Amino acid sequence: MSQFMVEFILPDEMTEEFVAKIPRQRLKINQLMEKGKITAYSLSADRTKLWCVLKAETEFDVMEIISEFPLIDFMRPTITELMFNNTATAVKLPMFSLN
Repeated sequence: MSQFMVEFILPDEMTEEFVAKIPRQRLKINQLMEKGKITAYSLSADRTKLWCVLKAETEFDVMEIISEFPLIDFMRPTITELMFNNTATAVKLPMFSLN
């Protein structure tokens, strides 16, 4: 399974239709994260770009996944296959013993 970075260019103006679909977008993203399909999801501070890292077999599979995003009609995606994607994990704490 490969990993892909998808960069989305968001619209300059957030219409009422766009804003109304945000809760459904977040729900879809959360569902895909729970399934392990999306491993990262980030929005730029100026709200002009959105990035996500997806696990998929092919770029076509990525296109199928993002086509289900409620906001896809408002976004211009660019898909890039990653060689690797390092992420920081939670700080490891020593094992706790009840003995």
